[in-house]
Amino acid sequence: MANTEIERKFLVTDLGWKQKGQGRRFRQAYLSTDKQRVVRVRVVDDDAWLTIKGQTSGITRLEFEYAIPVEDAEHMLESLCHQPVIDKTRYLLKHGDHTWEIDEFHGANEGLVVAEIELDSEEEHFERPEWLGEEVSGDPRYFNSNLIAHPYREWSEPE
Repeated sequence: MANTEIERKFLVTDLGWKQKGQGRRFRQAYLSTDKQRVVRVRVVDDDAWLTIKGQTSGITRLEFEYAIPVEDAEHMLESLCHQPVIDKTRYLLKHGDHTWEIDEFHGANEGLVVAEIELDSEEEHFERPEWLGEEVSGDPRYFNSNLIAHPYREWSEPE
């Protein structure tokens, strides 16, 4: 049976959500950023994963994730993946019945803060936190795989 990811993504309007000591540093890069299949390598602390994601339809896509040795992941990040590496701190914040993943980006994407929520269906209701801004689920500029080729710090204001 295939795994399905149903995710909505929003900009964060202020730092009222931030809780000290809760964040984990993520480093990730991509072996493939093809629209049909994205292949990601991710390292968090002493863990690493290889993730394959299919093309997005609405806010849904297939996703398969496999644990891999950290040493292998580090080598892939340095020698096989598209650069730059995405560097971000992820915070988990419970609000209502859901847990939000808030990503605060560093490096080439410094200044970008997004919140993601995973849902059981595209129609599922959720409580909107007060710090939640514009929805960008359908905007490919905010896909991590696209932030490599066109980092947030290089965007012009009107974008």
